[in-house]
Amino acid sequence: MKYQRLTKEQLEELHQEFINFLATQSITADEWDTIKKDKPEVAEEELDVFSDLVWEGVLGKAKFLEHFSKDQIHLFNLGETEMHLIAVKVNASDIDITTREGYDWLKNNLLDDQVVFYNATKAYGEDPNLDKFKLIVKGATITQGELYMYLKNLVGEKG
Repeated sequence: MKYQRLTKEQLEELHQEFINFLATQSITADEWDTIKKDKPEVAEEELDVFSDLVWEGVLGKAKFLEHFSKDQIHLFNLGETEMHLIAVKVNASDIDITTREGYDWLKNNLLDDQVVFYNATKAYGEDPNLDKFKLIVKGATITQGELYMYLKNLVGEKG
């Protein structure tokens, strides 16, 4: 398995897609029930293959990731051959930007001396989707990129 198995909730959400996946394998509902009962290891393998296919599709379409911690935000623009990072670091120990109050403070104080911006670009390794997945495992979430674009424009105006 390349990524990780979808959760039970995710599989339930993708129930129809999983049925279609089984149909492409020429597995009927009755056959699936028999496989689950008599060959659970084969059922596990099918779930793993389906999960990997779903992850490949999701990661292939992902264009932006965000990761928040107490004093930092990492915003990734996922390009074709490389990812671009805008990082924001708050150098004020009493501010926690994972809280509503801390995030509001940051929005109102983006140009404060305690707020530092960083930019970086990194080429993908051999498997761009695996690089993206590793960021998600570490806590990043897929987004539409509004915050990235806002900060890109803000940083661009400063420099």
